[in-house]
Amino acid sequence: MLSVLIETRNDEEGLARTLGSLVGAAVEGVVREVIVCDCGSTDQTQQVAEHAGCSFLTAGGIAAGIRQAKSEWLLMLEPGARLGEGWIEPVASHVAKSSMAARFSRAKVDRTPFLSRVFSGNRALAEGLVITKRQANALSKSASSAEAVARGLASKRLDAEIRVAAPK
Repeated sequence: MLSVLIETRNDEEGLARTLGSLVGAAVEGVVREVIVCDCGSTDQTQQVAEHAGCSFLTAGGIAAGIRQAKSEWLLMLEPGARLGEGWIEPVASHVAKSSMAARFSRAKVDRTPFLSRVFSGNRALAEGLVITKRQANALSKSASSAEAVARGLASKRLDAEIRVAAPK
């Protein structure tokens, strides 16, 4: 049902946390594959990805990961982000009924006041992104990163929470 794409650069610990939150969905068959698009890591990121059974790409960036994805729907996450309990059903319902991109709601502990978010240069992928492969492929032609694919994209808010990755 979903191909998960995670863009990394020296993110071994964050990647491990994110992959841990996907295990239940993989067991249920919701997550079909995880593709890690690496941007020059020098730590153990590749080993973490390979031990978890992920595809690991070192060339072509996020565009290569999108092209390689087997599912018609993609879930793009930052390394370190963790999906909250109960996220599977809202995502499955969304992909069954909609073609619009969607994002998760921030967990209560990660919520900041509106004006703080507006003026802090919020990361476009902080809340994850559920998007069709077709739309992501079109956006990736002019984008150099997963963040650029997600930036400025209109999206629906899912009734599911995400623990946001710590900023680098």
